[in-house]
Amino acid sequence: MTVPAEKPNKVAIVVHQEHSRPGRVGALLEKRGYQLDRLCPNLGCNLPEDMSDYAGVVIFGGPMSANDCGTLAGIKCELDWIPKVVEAGVPYLGLCLGAQLLSRAVGGRVGPHPDGKVEIGYVDIEPTEAGRTWFPGPMKVYQWHREGMVLPDGCELLATNETYPVQGFRCGENAFGFQFHPEVTLEMKGIWTLSAAERLKMPGAQQRGVHLSMHPLYDPPIDRWINRFLDRWLATDRRQQDVPRLLAAE
Repeated sequence: MTVPAEKPNKVAIVVHQEHSRPGRVGALLEKRGYQLDRLCPNLGCNLPEDMSDYAGVVIFGGPMSANDCGTLAGIKCELDWIPKVVEAGVPYLGLCLGAQLLSRAVGGRVGPHPDGKVEIGYVDIEPTEAGRTWFPGPMKVYQWHREGMVLPDGCELLATNETYPVQGFRCGENAFGFQFHPEVTLEMKGIWTLSAAERLKMPGAQQRGVHLSMHPLYDPPIDRWINRFLDRWLATDRRQQDVPRLLAAE
């Protein structure tokens, strides 16, 4: 799939640190002919008010929490902006923190596991009945998080597991959130497992060798899945339709 001539050809890429990168997802969007507009509100970037030039928005992960709106101006900015994006009908994709921000922006809750468990490494997820149109079946996906979500009414659960029940969800027609990281490349895993090695000691985290050695086995199916998903996601543009108004985060 390439960019249709009549549609916008930019995708807003929202990251949370200076050296954050869009990885596999960014590469696949560029392969389709989209221009990536990299934005980092935590470093003072303004988020666009006019979304008419954008085919979609992807918000990636980061070490901060979706609850940090009281201390981080960038997180507060994103929480205020996300409902505007979704209400405009622009396709939204949130990955890890980006999914948690979407959940919180529309009235959900974000917090740690009651037993302190994390998901860091390769983790099994299963589609719900509603999610079977988006997931081919159970998948092993790459995770790096220590908080999870409770969805508000109106969001549709698409994928789950026992440790963190919300692994994938949909808000309306065009906004998706995935707790896992389909964008991560082998190079990125190498960097994460060194720069944040202390997290590998947390309950449930897999050791560095697992992160790197399992890449050839589990990442090709993830790559095929996200490749197909992006085409369907970009086709959810609803900006010409009446999209229900969402709750804004406090």
